[in-house]
Amino acid sequence: MKALSLKQPMAWAVFHGKDIENRKWKTNYRGCVLIHASNNWDCNHYKWLLDNEHKLGILVPARSLFVKEAILGMVNIIDCVEHHASPWFFGPYGFVLKDPGLFGMPIPYKGQRGIFEVPDNIIIDALRMFRAHG
Repeated sequence: MKALSLKQPMAWAVFHGKDIENRKWKTNYRGCVLIHASNNWDCNHYKWLLDNEHKLGILVPARSLFVKEAILGMVNIIDCVEHHASPWFFGPYGFVLKDPGLFGMPIPYKGQRGIFEVPDNIIIDALRMFRAHG
């Protein structure tokens, strides 16, 4: 399955209203992708989220509560645009996101750059584990 790695707190934001993922590169890919939270932290984005909580209608958790180096859930990429009315759009390219689904538990996994492949067995094994312990 395809995956996209994002720095925190933006990986979290995908599941809390973020409908655009900004990139310096465009993609022709359309469809479902896993959202991976990288091991990196973006202080500027965290400050932006805190400054815009009211405008975005979200409550941003403490930095210590963000999961890193894990697959958090999935979302559909339905378009790639150069302009968008979303408050999340900064460009130069924006992957338009729809139908996010947060997993019950994060799946530990080391990410990669770009849109990358995650072996199906990683997801299947995680689902089995969740069912066995859930």
